[in-house]
Amino acid sequence: MMNEQHKRILIGSPIHQKPRILKEFLHSLLQLHHPHIEIHYFFVDDNIEHESREILQQFQLKTKHTLITPSNEQSHYECNNTTHYWHSDLVWKVAAFKNSILKHAIEQKFDYVFLVDSDLVLHPNTVEQLVAVDKPIVSEIFWTKWIPETVEQPQVWLYDEYTQWERQQDEFDVSEEEQLQRIAQFFNKMKIPGLYEVGGLGACTLIRRDALLTGVSFTRIPNISYWGEDRHFCIRAAALGIPLYVDTHYPAFHLYRESDLEQFLTSKPLENAADIKYEDISPTKNNNLPTSSITIRERPKLTLTMVIRNEASRYLQQTLVEHRKYIDEAVIIDDGSTDNSSEICKELLANIPLRLIRNEQSKFSNEIQLRQQQWAETIQTKPDWILNLDADEQFESNFGDHINDMLKANSIDCYCFRLFDLWNETHYREDQYWHAHLYYRPFLIRYREDFQPVWKETPQHCGRFPINVLELKHQLSPLRLKHFGWAKHEHRIEKYNRYMELDPGARYGWKEQYDSILDQNPLLIPWDQSQF
Repeated sequence: MMNEQHKRILIGSPIHQKPRILKEFLHSLLQLHHPHIEIHYFFVDDNIEHESREILQQFQLKTKHTLITPSNEQSHYECNNTTHYWHSDLVWKVAAFKNSILKHAIEQKFDYVFLVDSDLVLHPNTVEQLVAVDKPIVSEIFWTKWIPETVEQPQVWLYDEYTQWERQQDEFDVSEEEQLQRIAQFFNKMKIPGLYEVGGLGACTLIRRDALLTGVSFTRIPNISYWGEDRHFCIRAAALGIPLYVDTHYPAFHLYRESDLEQFLTSKPLENAADIKYEDISPTKNNNLPTSSITIRERPKLTLTMVIRNEASRYLQQTLVEHRKYIDEAVIIDDGSTDNSSEICKELLANIPLRLIRNEQSKFSNEIQLRQQQWAETIQTKPDWILNLDADEQFESNFGDHINDMLKANSIDCYCFRLFDLWNETHYREDQYWHAHLYYRPFLIRYREDFQPVWKETPQHCGRFPINVLELKHQLSPLRLKHFGWAKHEHRIEKYNRYMELDPGARYGWKEQYDSILDQNPLLIPWDQSQF
């Protein structure tokens, strides 16, 4: 075991944080036990809230060795009580901040650098424990419900982006039930105090100087598409021959959302992991195990299929947050986006099997080609049911209460719904040109291998499904679908201009309806949430 005497540790963190959470993070740093360790701090101040910047400055006054450097790159980072929303620019900005901390540690000849996210509360024994295990790279574990009402997951994984079940090198066909068993085994092992080798880690990581000098960093590896700077750090470390470990003696507390802060403030401090009463994760219990590793279902598999293009600033985020509550997998065609729409899909569907296909050039000018591509890619996943929605469509809130029974109905192969064109967040439009909600259209079908698709061969308005799906046994559902694509004035203008470009003679659409998009005072009806 390495002698702790005269060791110097640089604790570093890029900080873009809410004041209440930041206070708890910094307080936990001041409570760390380190009688034989000299601690210095390096913070990159990326805050946009003035109070958070002041809190950092007050911390600097309380301590001997604190360096604060402004990022000069403040940008909006959205997080709420459901999840956090990251895009590619933010990820690699944070990666650059972390690299600057590593560089400072090397130049100032620190023995260790300890990178900690600013929404963690550390146990007082954390630093002493991580130094004592004497590994080149080791993280202290913490657990997070990435989405509310799901099971807590550790921030460490075994393979790829976030695979949390063991597999042999030549295992290619592991049943869903077996995968679930192995997830449970991994989670339960992570709840036993100890030291374990893992394939990926982050957010609470001690890096020894010899590992720093090998060249580990958070720089993007150009031929790896994995999401998140920690993945690239871990892959580079493994390629350099440096094993990764997680210690589970003193779990940190993750203040991922403000409701977690309330839970933390009302709970008693824990002295060690043995004091934590964990519920056993068992495939025989209803633990809401992560669907990233595929769960055993009591109903047929539901596959969401969607075409997106430059949806990042529209409704994609809130739409996926709603859909992920009840889907089992997703197939998404990114039709030539120039924004970070794909990254949003990967982030919000991180725990759900995702087949993401990127078209370098948009095919929407010939929509039939795009829809046929969508169909072909979707059926390759062998779906049981296919839910075909656009990125600005959301079912009313009680849809999740009914979907299981719908999918288990053996006598139905297709469900049809009414779609309401919302003209703002609370009202839908109804007149001679806008009355889609008076009709039922198919959005959910059971996939049958003997079904032979027939398409409406037109470059616009060809339909998202083959036109013969209504030959399947179908049922009209009272559940309603909200379409937000027209809900903002600027989006209506964009759509009008697109129709004028792609179908200027209204050959495939309805000219009067196209023109009515620009109506100044259309008839709007309040959305009544209590109708169903």
